[in-house]
Amino acid sequence: MSIAGKFRKLHDNSTPLRLPNVWDAGSARLVEALGAQAIATTSAGFSWALGYQDGRELPFNETVGSVRRIARVLTVPLSIDIENGYSDDPKTVANNVMQLLDLGIAGINIEDGQDAPSLLAAKISAIRDAASKSGADLFINARCDVFLASLVEKSKQTDESIVRGKIYADAGADGLFLPALVHPADIEKVVASIRLPLNVMAVPGLADAATLGKLGVRRLSAGGGISQVILGKAKALAQQFLEGGRSEALDDNPLPYSEIQQLFVDLPVKEAVASRFAPSH
Repeated sequence: MSIAGKFRKLHDNSTPLRLPNVWDAGSARLVEALGAQAIATTSAGFSWALGYQDGRELPFNETVGSVRRIARVLTVPLSIDIENGYSDDPKTVANNVMQLLDLGIAGINIEDGQDAPSLLAAKISAIRDAASKSGADLFINARCDVFLASLVEKSKQTDESIVRGKIYADAGADGLFLPALVHPADIEKVVASIRLPLNVMAVPGLADAATLGKLGVRRLSAGGGISQVILGKAKALAQQFLEGGRSEALDDNPLPYSEIQQLFVDLPVKEAVASRFAPSH
């Protein structure tokens, strides 16, 4: 079974697949060591870690470098949030994704945002076609921002998400991600209307994983939440240290140096994934 196939099967359980989204190789390795079944990135934390604003500002070459470093330290499936695919041109987006497939990823998140649903559908179709022609498998998670960005008035958000979800499913998506979808009745309506496994994002007021599983949710993402909490703690610690210069500020339940080091001991040596541009023999 392909790594994407293994990742796809993780969406079949009654309890949602829990993804504490990571932002670099170190955070990815830490989360894997805690027993995560798969690793997924947060586009926000990913961008910040590389020195860019979130929101389609990250150059694709920066993404490639970071994905290469993350993939090197992992054995579980890896899914990358690629925002809008780094282009408005479906063919360019498909080419970008194929470069990431060469690095061994299992899945992607790709979003509509303010774009027309037809554009995301065209991108999904182009990605699926390119992957199929190369003999590659990929889990495509279509992120729909109707709730998150309030793309339509509140009373119409559930129905609009369902309409878009069906469009993305027809284009070849494997999953539907609806960040900011919270209310149980809305979740149940989406699950009953869409054939794709539903992914929601952890936000205040959202039910716990067990309850979400009963509602039909199959994937629960932390989004940028963990990276935001980490940066908040880093800000407080750095501010204390700058103001008083006291070492006690750095003794706030740190992860021991030796434990961190051990995360990177005896990592499996991975063979390079053969580029689809390499000549055949």
